[in-house]
Amino acid sequence: MKIQLKVAEVIEAEKVEKSEKLLKLKVRLNNQERQIIAGIAKSYTPEEISGKKVVIVANLKPAKLMGLLSEGMILAVENSEGNLEILTVADSVKDGTRVK
Repeated sequence: MKIQLKVAEVIEAEKVEKSEKLLKLKVRLNNQERQIIAGIAKSYTPEEISGKKVVIVANLKPAKLMGLLSEGMILAVENSEGNLEILTVADSVKDGTRVK
């Protein structure tokens, strides 16, 4: 299976109960909404990530994390200080755009 990277807009974010690492994100991709559970809570608050245009792996098989359905994965890198930085794109890029 070839990985599909696409741009998605984070439209809602909240902490996952009983987890220090996970955020529950609602993203918009091609006019549909998906839920993604991301291990970025130590680097981002829900307020910091809401409204961002991020790059996701769009064709992963849905999986459950802490009992919650995750329908994708956000791409991030670890900076020199060991913190995660999500890959973002300009606001002018439409959600659903394929990353080449």
